[in-house]
Amino acid sequence: MERLVDYFEHIPSLHRSLILVGGITLFWLIESAVPLFDFARRTLGYRKIHHAGINLFFTLTTIVVNFALAFILLRTSDWAVQHQVGLLQWIQWPLWTEVLTGLLGMDLIGAWLPHWVQHKNKFLWRFHLIHHSDAYVDTTTANRHHPGESVIRFVFTTLAVLCMGAPMWLVFMYQALSVMLSQFNHANIELPRWADRLLGLFIVTPNMHHVHHHYVLPVTNTNYGNIFPYWDRLFGTYHEMAGKDLHYGIDTHPDPTEHSRIGNLLKIPFQRYRAPIGEKDRPEKVSQQM
Repeated sequence: MERLVDYFEHIPSLHRSLILVGGITLFWLIESAVPLFDFARRTLGYRKIHHAGINLFFTLTTIVVNFALAFILLRTSDWAVQHQVGLLQWIQWPLWTEVLTGLLGMDLIGAWLPHWVQHKNKFLWRFHLIHHSDAYVDTTTANRHHPGESVIRFVFTTLAVLCMGAPMWLVFMYQALSVMLSQFNHANIELPRWADRLLGLFIVTPNMHHVHHHYVLPVTNTNYGNIFPYWDRLFGTYHEMAGKDLHYGIDTHPDPTEHSRIGNLLKIPFQRYRAPIGEKDRPEKVSQQM
């Protein structure tokens, strides 16, 4: 464990980049060999390269935002450790417990919480909507975030660092896991039931997260998890659904001209809010869910 901590304490920038690129490459190859959905057959005009290009554009904007704001994360972590602020600083933990507790806390506050909040707040939802508008969910969808959402998520990550008193080696470890598992659980694959049940005891699987990308409420408002599957079960937002029954995208923006053009995707957060169409016959449910 000490060697792992030492690695992330001194992780080179090149290695962090390789985690991102290597993950996309690995899961791209796997989903190309054994895809859950053959989008080319299901959708006239679908081109995998074009789809990936859109999502990689948003991957780059996410990198730029995080790079520009990284000094805030570093200063927050250094300040919390120096002034003994945060859960990890208040108790003398064995190293393995510190790692596990830190990752759980970072995942809850830095990933699950902002995800849940964005689904509940109309203004924030309009930024998160770009992620959900992808009608062809695959490993590149993992980083399909509007620059505005990247800022929102960064704020919550910084809050997580402060609440946990996380040292930077833990932040780097969390970010590496978050990137790899997000690419994994968005990948266009479906695990055998036994593998899903086994892995699902420890991490969010594609079978679990794909449900979150179903195009209508109330299913869209389930399975918010990123790394760990426990929060959705704990807070009652866990839902199961067969992969063959999934329909990706979002019911308010079904037109390809809206969800497959970068220019329009960048403008969506500043357009008028659209109420969910899938729940139009149950307005009281809409008001509760959004």
